[in-house]
Amino acid sequence: MGDMGKMYARRLSEAGWRIMACDREEQYEKLQQEFAGMNNIQILRNGHYVSRISDYIIYSVEAAAIDRVVAEFGPSTKLNAIVGGQTSCKDPEIKAFEKHLPPDVDIVSCHSLHGPRVDSKDQPLVLIKHRASSESFTKVETVLRCLQSKHVYLSVHEHDRITADTQAVTHVAFLSMGKAWHASQQFPWEGARYVGGIENVKINLTLRIYSQKWHVYAGLAILNPEARKQITQYATSTTELYKLMLGGQAAELRARVLQAKERVFGKEDSPKWDEKPLLDDRVLDQFSIGSSGASAQPAAPVQQPLPNNHLSLLAMVDCWSELGIRPYDHMICSTPLFRLWLGVTEHLFRDPARLDDALRISIEDNTFRSDDLEFTFAARGWAECVNLGHFDTWRERFVVTQRFFEPRFPGAIEIGTAMVKAVLESTKS
Repeated sequence: MGDMGKMYARRLSEAGWRIMACDREEQYEKLQQEFAGMNNIQILRNGHYVSRISDYIIYSVEAAAIDRVVAEFGPSTKLNAIVGGQTSCKDPEIKAFEKHLPPDVDIVSCHSLHGPRVDSKDQPLVLIKHRASSESFTKVETVLRCLQSKHVYLSVHEHDRITADTQAVTHVAFLSMGKAWHASQQFPWEGARYVGGIENVKINLTLRIYSQKWHVYAGLAILNPEARKQITQYATSTTELYKLMLGGQAAELRARVLQAKERVFGKEDSPKWDEKPLLDDRVLDQFSIGSSGASAQPAAPVQQPLPNNHLSLLAMVDCWSELGIRPYDHMICSTPLFRLWLGVTEHLFRDPARLDDALRISIEDNTFRSDDLEFTFAARGWAECVNLGHFDTWRERFVVTQRFFEPRFPGAIEIGTAMVKAVLESTKS
């Protein structure tokens, strides 16, 4: 009964399904109070009671804990039940199911590619028929249809590769921005350094990520081998591009960035270049966080942004290029966060004048040089943490920065949710 578990329980119960749910035993009384009066939801004391009575069981726990939790409660699974999980990394989840569940149990896993505060309607919902009859799989589809999500059918390996492609580096980019601003002891929305559409995305979504629980991102990054590879490359791309900027190597920097641009976005005379962009600056400019608080509609015109080399975006495209990732290939499985990040990246790279200005600033202007240094340190720090597989280190790195930004979370969450909604609506039109 974490955030996603609660969202699923409420949505399924509203559709008429009878829900048995639990969390750790110390949460029992608290959850009973929270869900009092909801006739279709019954809070039980632990997973043994849920498992022995339920026809379809969903483990909605962090990836790092899935083996331990399934080992404890899996043997109590009802005869011929269907079991699935909601973790963001399916390899350890499926291994835990195969290891600890009785052989008569069918395994159909799922993953909603959005957070608990995002409307599930039209969002991707991955379904994985791992060990199940057609009848069991149809039952799961029927139960989850009330979410009104777009069903996407993948294998375990396909899921983990695509979530690495669309989430891992996106998350670490925002995590690194937050870490850099924390190291510089600055709130980026205060002052004139970070204003305008691209900067609004960076600020709002960085705060949105740091307002979540640390394990939401740690499991995907550390337990997914594909994600580990990508995060390492992102840190490498950031470091190498920053060194070119420091060395004033304008020709080398331009050649590398333009090569990455062509690999990822195609040539400027290609049909894709004329497609409608994912984001509109006029939409993004609505969502700024001022020094006096969050506002969905600024009272005054947006300030002219300071010239910025956008190292985080240059490194993103360089990373995709080096790994041969084509981000548009995975749009059907993309999260709102990834669509926003790809959109602002596209916004920079599909505008020749804007990209030229970023490359010029990279060499000639030192305004953001210290911020870029902290960002490079942060990206390398996250990559080292992931490669070592240190969950404790990840948690400490995350939580200390989370505390730094915590006073502004309420407004940032509101603005971030409104931004996601507005952008998703604008991409449909």
